[in-house]
Amino acid sequence: MDQAQHSQVSLEIKNVLFIMCDQLRADHLSCYRPGGALKTPNLDRLAAMGLRFDRAYVNSAVCGPSRASYYTGRYPLSHRVTWNRVPHPIDELYLGDYLAQSGRDCHLLGKTHHVPDPAGANARRFQVQPEAAERFWQGGFTAIERYDGHFEMGPDSEYRQHLQAQGYDSERPWEDYVIGSQDAQGQFASGWYMRNASLPARVQAQDSETAYFTQRAMDFITAKGEEPWTLHLSFIKPHWPYKAPAPYHDCFGPEDACTPLRAEHERQNAHPVHAAYQQHEESQSFAQDEVWRTIKPVYMGLVQQIDDEVGRLLDMLEQQDRLKDTLIIFSSDHGDLLGDHWLGEKEYFFENAIRVPLIVVDPRTSANATRGQSSDAFVECVDVTPTILDALHLPAQEHRVEGRSLIPLLHGQSDWAREYTVASLDYAYREARQILGRGVDECRGLMLRDGEYKYMHWQGYRPQLFDLRQDPDELHDLGADPAYAAVCRRMKEGLLDWHDTLKGRASESWAAVEDRTNAHERMMNILIGRW
Repeated sequence: MDQAQHSQVSLEIKNVLFIMCDQLRADHLSCYRPGGALKTPNLDRLAAMGLRFDRAYVNSAVCGPSRASYYTGRYPLSHRVTWNRVPHPIDELYLGDYLAQSGRDCHLLGKTHHVPDPAGANARRFQVQPEAAERFWQGGFTAIERYDGHFEMGPDSEYRQHLQAQGYDSERPWEDYVIGSQDAQGQFASGWYMRNASLPARVQAQDSETAYFTQRAMDFITAKGEEPWTLHLSFIKPHWPYKAPAPYHDCFGPEDACTPLRAEHERQNAHPVHAAYQQHEESQSFAQDEVWRTIKPVYMGLVQQIDDEVGRLLDMLEQQDRLKDTLIIFSSDHGDLLGDHWLGEKEYFFENAIRVPLIVVDPRTSANATRGQSSDAFVECVDVTPTILDALHLPAQEHRVEGRSLIPLLHGQSDWAREYTVASLDYAYREARQILGRGVDECRGLMLRDGEYKYMHWQGYRPQLFDLRQDPDELHDLGADPAYAAVCRRMKEGLLDWHDTLKGRASESWAAVEDRTNAHERMMNILIGRW
């Protein structure tokens, strides 16, 4: 759809499609990194329809806290979900809760990583009204089908039932087919072992996780017809296990993959926390050339499948004339280090873990000025919830939400004032804590990244500092260099300034505070300080 077509579209947004991938690096979209072997024409098409954000960051490179920030619009220090499967406090509200206040559901297909807090509810004798029960237990969502992946599905799982109906005859269809392969000797080869990554999954591409949930999304949208809807389509890939169905398992070879960003001196003179993370099993594995040369091509194939399926979904939206009134957001909960800095997984504050793709398509004519362009503004995952509320003309929830609506940027307004982005890490749950001999309350990390430097604050240790102008690959840690002490102080003060903006008083609206300011003067027989 070109700009001329957009000039004829609806003036208002009826629908919201929020697509999230799991562990997708920004540099694996060709609109972010043109010239590579991996082409993503459909995601590039999406970027041409909207605005691509080149400096989009998550506020934690861990699934659970990152997703909680996307869904609440609040930083991990505020919503308090600091690691995977940490129960979500009962006093926190999600996007779906805000939409429900205006009579809208926030439907879900796929992963959320949400864990409720029944212990907290029981301790307070908390009673959930029946009409709000699902939202309470499902993190604000009305689940069409929740699927967090990574584990064998229970008997009630619709995806499991689909697989079995398609002839994948097993009591463990996910283990045996979705991430299972057959080796050259005809023996079963589990996808949990990365050495088997290059073998094709035993599931057909159309029955794989990505294709299945895309089809479910298409069915949902078709059934809605002209009725407004909000849908969170949350893919499980390209997150591990790194296992792709044919033909995606061998679309690429080692020669197509980029060598990890790393230097030998990062191993010899590493910061203590970085050194501890290098001792994790996944880091030890990705330090071997054989491993990243095996995994990266499969990872690329999984991204290729996501692109194909997003294309199928976009075609359907266009055919049903839904592009004219649908806000589309595409992003990821974090990246994947894939051997960068001698690390596997994500978590750490390096760019390819915390920088994510973010593409937003606003169909209104007021967004035509930025259509097909890119923005270098600092934006964060906490900005998604306020953007959706703004697009639907719903209350901004400013007393709770800490992110900012991206609508002004989409509409070409240039007064975006964010000068830096912030992230946090609670590594108490990781082996690094044990390696370092830290207590469970001694594992906090904070990051502040501005246009020049990235500063990493580690509880109990010296900071790390990288000059991103001279060292964009973050290979030279300046945190111990006395010449940069003033920079470290300035960045630490920036973290303190950011901390002052967090919204701990979340139980009353700003209007209520205004109304109650100096309220005792309006109360009878209450005289404070009167002579």
